[in-house]
Amino acid sequence: MQSMSVAQARRLALAAQGFQRPRPTVPADRRQLRRVLRHTQLIQIDSVNVLMRAHYLPGWSRLGAYEPAALDRMAYRDRELFEYWGHEASLVPVALHPLLRWRMKRAEEKFETWGRVARLARERPGYVEHVLAAVGDHGPLTAGELAVEEERNIEDWGWNWTDAKTALEFLFWTGRVTTRERRNFERVYDLPERVIPRAVLDLPTPTEEEAHRQLLLLAAQSCGVGTAGDLADYFRIRTPLARPRLAELVEEGQLEQVAVQGWRNPAYALPGAPIPRRVEARALLVPFDPLIWERDRTERLFGFRYRVEIYVPAPRRVHGYYVLPFLLGDALVARVDLKSDRQAGVLKVQAAFAEPAAPAHTASALAAELRGLAAWLGLADVVVAGPGDLAPALTVALRA
Repeated sequence: MQSMSVAQARRLALAAQGFQRPRPTVPADRRQLRRVLRHTQLIQIDSVNVLMRAHYLPGWSRLGAYEPAALDRMAYRDRELFEYWGHEASLVPVALHPLLRWRMKRAEEKFETWGRVARLARERPGYVEHVLAAVGDHGPLTAGELAVEEERNIEDWGWNWTDAKTALEFLFWTGRVTTRERRNFERVYDLPERVIPRAVLDLPTPTEEEAHRQLLLLAAQSCGVGTAGDLADYFRIRTPLARPRLAELVEEGQLEQVAVQGWRNPAYALPGAPIPRRVEARALLVPFDPLIWERDRTERLFGFRYRVEIYVPAPRRVHGYYVLPFLLGDALVARVDLKSDRQAGVLKVQAAFAEPAAPAHTASALAAELRGLAAWLGLADVVVAGPGDLAPALTVALRA
C-alpha cells in the first residue's frame, strides 16, 4: 500500500480541485468555467446572499474575475448543467444525469427524501400527481405561480401553499420535475422533457451499483485522495453502500488504496496521480466549496477546524456569521467574516482571524485578494469593521 504524508495529500487534493493552476490574466470565459467543473464535478447551491450566491464563488476562487451570468447561461439557457441533489442542492453537468437516476428511483419507490416531503408523498399520492399535472398543463411555474392555479382546486384537494411546495419538492427529488430557471433565486419548475436535452434523457440508466462506482471514481478524481467516507460524501452516497464498490474499483485497478500518515482510516486515490511539489494558491473559499465542505476531511488535511456559524446565535459565534477560509500556498492561514454592503458600496470585513502558523505576509496577501473580490462584486472599497487578531494588520495592509 502506498504511503503519503499529510502535506502530500494536501497538495494532491488542491491539484484535484484546480488550485495548482495560475489564474487567468484576463477575465475567464466559458471554456475555463468548464475546466472548473471538470475539477469539481458539481457546484453546490445555497440561498445565503450576504456576500454573493454560493454557486458563483468556486469559479472566483479558481479563476478570479469572470462573468457570473456565464454560469447562469450554461445552466439555464444552454442546458450544460441541471439542478439536482448531487452534494446537497447542486448544479451538475447534464452528462451525470443517468448516474443520479438511482437517487430519483429511491425517492419515488422508497420515499428517501426529507421527512415532511416523504410523508406527504405517502399520504397523498393523488395530490402529488395532481401537482405534476398542473406543471405539465400550466408550466413552467414557480411554487407561488402554482398557488394561483391551485386556488381553483381548494375544495377538491384541501390545498395550501406549503403542501403544493412540498409536492413540488418530492417531484424534484424523483426527477419528474426539474428547474427550468430561477427568478430572484426562486425555482421555476418544469417537466424534464421540456428542459433537459433529449439526447441526455435517452441515455441508458446504469444499475445503482454501477452508478455508485462511476460517482465514486469522479469523487476520487475531485478529492485527489480521500477515505471511504470522504468519497461517499462527495455525491451523498451512504458509506456502507460505497465500501463494496470501492473494493471492486481497487481490485480492478481503477483506484488504489493508500495510507495517509496520521489518518486513522485507509484512503483511496487514482493510480499514479501526480503529487505537485508545490502549490502556490491564493483564494477565499465559500463555506460550500468542494475543497472544504467535508469538515472532518478539512481538519485532517489542513489542521483547520471549521464550522459554519450561520445558525449559531450571534452571542455564541466564535468567528462570525459568513466566514470564508483563506487559502495561501497550500495552507488555510486565516478566516474572514465577509458581507457585501451594497448600499454603501463596500466589502465589509466583519472579523478577521489568523491561524497560529500563518506566515508574515498573510495580511498583505489577504488584502490583495479582498480588493480583487470587491472589484469583481462591483464594490468600491474594502472596510475592516470588526474584531479579530488579524484585523489591525489587515487594516494597515488595505491602506498600503
